Amino acid sequence: MSAPGWEVVIGMEVHVQLRTRTKMFCRCSADYLGDPPNTHVCEVCLGMPGVLPVINRAAVEQCLKAALALECEVAEWTKFDRKNYFYPDLPKGYQISQYDLPMSRAGRLEVDGREIRITRVHLEEDTGKSVHAGDSLAGAERSYVDLNRAGIPLMEVVSEPDLRSSEEARAYAMALRSLMRAIGASNADMEKGQLRAEANVSVRPAGTDELGVKTELKNINSFRALKLAIDHEVARQVGVIEGGGAVLQETRGWDEARGVTYSQRSKEYAQDYRYFPEPDLPPLEISREWLDSLRAGLPELPAARRARYVSELGLSEYDAGLLVSMGDYFDAVVSAGVAPKTAANWLIGEIAPRLDERPEPPAVEGLAGLLQLVESGRVNRDQARSVLRDAWESGADPVALVAERGLEQVTDEAALEGWVAAALEAQPQAAADFRAGKQQALGALMNEIRRLSNNSADMKRASELLRARLLD
Repeated sequence: MSAPGWEVVIGMEVHVQLRTRTKMFCRCSADYLGDPPNTHVCEVCLGMPGVLPVINRAAVEQCLKAALALECEVAEWTKFDRKNYFYPDLPKGYQISQYDLPMSRAGRLEVDGREIRITRVHLEEDTGKSVHAGDSLAGAERSYVDLNRAGIPLMEVVSEPDLRSSEEARAYAMALRSLMRAIGASNADMEKGQLRAEANVSVRPAGTDELGVKTELKNINSFRALKLAIDHEVARQVGVIEGGGAVLQETRGWDEARGVTYSQRSKEYAQDYRYFPEPDLPPLEISREWLDSLRAGLPELPAARRARYVSELGLSEYDAGLLVSMGDYFDAVVSAGVAPKTAANWLIGEIAPRLDERPEPPAVEGLAGLLQLVESGRVNRDQARSVLRDAWESGADPVALVAERGLEQVTDEAALEGWVAAALEAQPQAAADFRAGKQQALGALMNEIRRLSNNSADMKRASELLRARLLD
């Protein structure tokens, strides 16, 4: 959304739940989704007196992998800090986070050909979750606290205010999700709270350099909502300023039902959190050998994979960008013998749109076999779509379904000639109309061939034979 006469300035704070077996500072299972409330808790993550935290090495490694993938400068030494604030879902009354000596700084992420600077990537623990019953604007009648999430390893990726529109902010968050999934740091599912994007939004008169007063947008659970929330907030801020008012620095929530942002609390400053070094955890040394080992284990990153798809496979920039998020699957289908463009078309058009309903795509071998039948002309596209849908639903082998249903295209010239002759005999008026210059009449003849062959004729070759007879 554009605001005539105004420039939009957006910085992002993205929290990513890291993929680990246990929590950040205790041995409670991190696999809590779907389980009863308050069943993944212990004395450590509940903040009981006399307990001591222990750093989760796997979480540190996931954070370091993300920092390396974002081309950050990784600190030789880092430490944890106590961030003091009180909420019902923060059992200790403070959060173990990082402040003045984060794990990494000064990275970059390329988004649609533009470099977005990364300020810092650091590690902390997640809070619990408050569930409110009632209206988010009018106030809840009851609130419940589930502490299963308290202590889950959480990585925060903070960007510089380099984004200039809601579209760019959405693209940035999606690019970050692709990166997290590519390196295996997180499933980064926004709907499950595994990736939480918070936008710091301000506006300033076009052509000026001074930053305006920012607001932080929270409670955003989809990329669509991120764009809508930013668009609404930009319009709100412009309206406030043009009406003679002043934008307040505050945290605002997003109400999906009303399509509006609403004030939650005044925005805190760093000194409000009374940071001090976590006394129960020693400083953490990050050796060059450790970093080199993690760097060597990184997979092909999304930007490099996208470039390879364009330069080596001949895909368009647009198709390559869409395929990056399912790159391993695409590469496997191509390696199984399917032409890259064919594989790209089917993954983008048939597989990707259904992954929300069926997160597991079809088996590579089955899909590749089906697409090879399409490429050879032995199965037409419509038949293949139907077979793929049924095979995906049932788990059957698509190639076996093709054989079972007798769907392979007939390419025998004698059989095709017979169906062409029969169609001309059955549709004499359509034949006469085509010869008189009415091209659309060919459709009736082709439909007749489909009927006569029970949809098994190689329609491309049948069309060639039909035209030859009509023009003879």
